[in-house]
Amino acid sequence: MRKHVKGNVSWIGYVDWELESFHGDDYSIYNGSSQNAYLIEEEKTVLVDTIWVPHRFDFIENLKKEIDLHKIDYIIANHGECDHSGALTTLMEEIPDTPIYCTANAVRSIEGQYGKRGWNFHVVKTGDSLDIGNGKKLIFVEMRMLHWPDSMATYMTGDNILFSMDAFGQHYAVEELFNDKADQCLLNREAMKYFANILNPFAPILTKKLEEIGKLNLPIEMIAPSHGAIWRTDPLQIVEKYAQWADAYQENQVTIAYDTMWNGTEAIAHKIASEIHAQSPDTVVKVFNIAKSDKNEVMTEVFKSKAIAVGSPTVGCSILSSVAGWLEFLKQLKFKNKRAAAFGCYGWSGESVKILQAKLKESGFDVIDDNIRSQWNPEESDYAAVPELVKHLLG
Repeated sequence: MRKHVKGNVSWIGYVDWELESFHGDDYSIYNGSSQNAYLIEEEKTVLVDTIWVPHRFDFIENLKKEIDLHKIDYIIANHGECDHSGALTTLMEEIPDTPIYCTANAVRSIEGQYGKRGWNFHVVKTGDSLDIGNGKKLIFVEMRMLHWPDSMATYMTGDNILFSMDAFGQHYAVEELFNDKADQCLLNREAMKYFANILNPFAPILTKKLEEIGKLNLPIEMIAPSHGAIWRTDPLQIVEKYAQWADAYQENQVTIAYDTMWNGTEAIAHKIASEIHAQSPDTVVKVFNIAKSDKNEVMTEVFKSKAIAVGSPTVGCSILSSVAGWLEFLKQLKFKNKRAAAFGCYGWSGESVKILQAKLKESGFDVIDDNIRSQWNPEESDYAAVPELVKHLLG
């Protein structure tokens, strides 16, 4: 069922209330999501993106109820990832000659995923435009590496809508469609989680792209992303947040993440948390057992933090596999301007703390020398070193 967006623009996507994970199982979803596609009906009829492969047949059937498919003049493929291009194969069986407007990289990614089917691709770059009648046109803006090389955004003049693709979106199901109708706490949290876990590695590129879009002097009255709520009330608020988040964002918060074997490393984690509160009562402290906590939720808290402390006991002359995998993900996210400390227990060889420090440095953290390295279980002499560690961690 279509939902009215603005003017002659309708939402024609899929609200996925049951979705629990994304990118395989790499991204957790607790509040549903949506794949947003849009139908523009001016003198020319334009379909902006499709939806994910599992829902392609429902999408095509719903689209047929709304419009004769042969009346679609153009298809815009802002991104080749299968959650946005997944219905193309089924759609193009019905209207095989319809022009598809996308970037050169999108041609490669779409043909790479679905094969070379002889589709009528029209390659565009930043500043190119497409007349859709009634005095309106679509202007294309390449969004390379936000978050794929093939990504672009499409701006519609007249209605002043930016179809922003994955930028400014959230994995959040909003049946009411718009940001002013959504739960504001959930909306803001899901927008930050999406940025921290998916877009933060490309923050420097994003900063430059925001500047480039600003120089185009396009009045933006609505931002329509490919997931989650459409920003119609004060739409530039999310652009301002992205500018802040991309600038080595941090709040007055410290996150402690650890795993433990026989609770000794856990005890150190709790002692560090208590000492942070004692030294800086206004600092928010979050503590997570890595093996029991959702990694995307933890990384969102790391994103907000000015410092982190990471703990693991020594096992097999190394660290726990749960912590090792978590640290690999941490490295991928390329957080900036944050301090870090390491701690852990050991019985025999005791390498974990040095390994943690090395991996945190590789991940771009300013690692302090202070650490807690306790043999067997922590004693008062180990805890005595915690105040100095916290002092240097807080800076």
